[in-house]
Amino acid sequence: MRIARILALLACLAAPAPAVADTAGNAQAAAIALLNAIDSLAEARRAPDQVAALTQAIQAHEAGLSALREGLREAALREASINRVLEQQQAQVSRILGAMMAVERIEGPVMLVHPQGPLATARAGMMIADVAAGMQAEADRIGALARELAALRELRETAVDTLAAGLASLQGARAELSQAMADRRDLPPRVGDDETRMLALLESVRTLQDLATGLATRPSGASAELPIFDTARGRLPMPVIGTQLRAFGEADAAGITRPGLVVATEPGALVTAPWYGTVRYRGPLLDYGNVVLLEPGEGWLIVLAGLDLVYPRQGEVVAQGDALGLMPGGATGADEFVQADQVAGRSETLYLELRQDGQAIDPADWFDLSGEQRP
Repeated sequence: MRIARILALLACLAAPAPAVADTAGNAQAAAIALLNAIDSLAEARRAPDQVAALTQAIQAHEAGLSALREGLREAALREASINRVLEQQQAQVSRILGAMMAVERIEGPVMLVHPQGPLATARAGMMIADVAAGMQAEADRIGALARELAALRELRETAVDTLAAGLASLQGARAELSQAMADRRDLPPRVGDDETRMLALLESVRTLQDLATGLATRPSGASAELPIFDTARGRLPMPVIGTQLRAFGEADAAGITRPGLVVATEPGALVTAPWYGTVRYRGPLLDYGNVVLLEPGEGWLIVLAGLDLVYPRQGEVVAQGDALGLMPGGATGADEFVQADQVAGRSETLYLELRQDGQAIDPADWFDLSGEQRP
């Protein structure tokens, strides 16, 4: 009876574990990508077009940091899963060991000679052999889990150091980009409204729609020289690495709806131009904070609100991928960066609108949201 009980317990423990992703491999690949981004910063400093090179280096840093943190999150979840398995099976393993010790205390002749004869004795011996094999298999499985747990812990310790180096390099790159933008001498020509007319328009509007409608009635005139915006439908890249919090017209916690997307970003994240266009306005606007109004085509307006630093001047024509500015709060520490939740831990939000002839339309029809959380 004791042997039968041991076999039943082993059958419970030997249930196949669910397949898991190669979390360690994902984190290691992300760490390599981040280290490559750190190395690329030295080349960016020597590039002829330092602004463009620094912009690309910052994007590589942000993608690498995002991917590495995601890899660490997967590793932490796998580590917690292993701990739960070991804790849940600890009692069962103890019962097996207790039963085995009880079998070992039985005198040898009683074990070897069954009262029902030679056939029963042979069956008992086979059951004992099955128990030994099952115990060995369970020991091997628990050993493998323990080794994986140790490897995951070592990976996390190493990755945190890589994150710290990446964050320090990223913050330096952001500072260098801001300085490079300030030091520009070959500034592009400015088009559109002069500052006096823009100030008069701003004083007369009470809503963003009023401003968008006013700008639509007097386009900058630079659209004819730019790629046709209509061809970009459905494939515009997101202007920032982040996660969508609210969709077009979706109410927030206070019940307020806005005709745009709300995107959670890392503090200090780089915001880039999703398309070629003229900066019709840059600066504070109503309750939106710092805003960039980009005209990608006649009658069109891309609204980017919530920035801390804004680089281009009003009337400047920018290309797709050009740096527009930085989100607030760029001094995040490595520990805070690792522990922050995917969405809730991010304190900064970018507001994105798309307007045609002053009327807001759903940006989801134009922007490629499939890769909004870019690593």
